[in-house]
Amino acid sequence: MVTDPIADYLTRIRNAVKANHRIVEIPASNLKKEMTKVLHNKGYIRNYKFEEDNKQGAIKIALKYNPKTKQSAITSLERVSTPGLRKYADAETLPRVLNGLGIAIMSTSKGVLSDKEARKEHIGGEVLCYVY
Repeated sequence: MVTDPIADYLTRIRNAVKANHRIVEIPASNLKKEMTKVLHNKGYIRNYKFEEDNKQGAIKIALKYNPKTKQSAITSLERVSTPGLRKYADAETLPRVLNGLGIAIMSTSKGVLSDKEARKEHIGGEVLCYVY
């Protein structure tokens, strides 16, 4: 049993990037699926596929690398809000990651959004992680 599924999700991606894997498979949940969609929309991963089985299901993520330098599009994944200490930000105090070069993935009342989308919608929420 995993006590923090989002930290597990980020750690599996981080380990796959460090090992230069092309594809990583992660147990699925609705929140992880939405986070994967945000990563794909912002260009941090190449593609993803949700596989359903009789149990939990899985997410297969194709990681994105620069063809010349073999460097990953994801440099760092950092968990912000944990089960023991939740971090929230309102619309005025939304975080800026690397002066706008990275993204913060947030859980809001309108679903899982990046910090830029939440700023445009003018809503706050729980800051799940930083990606750059």
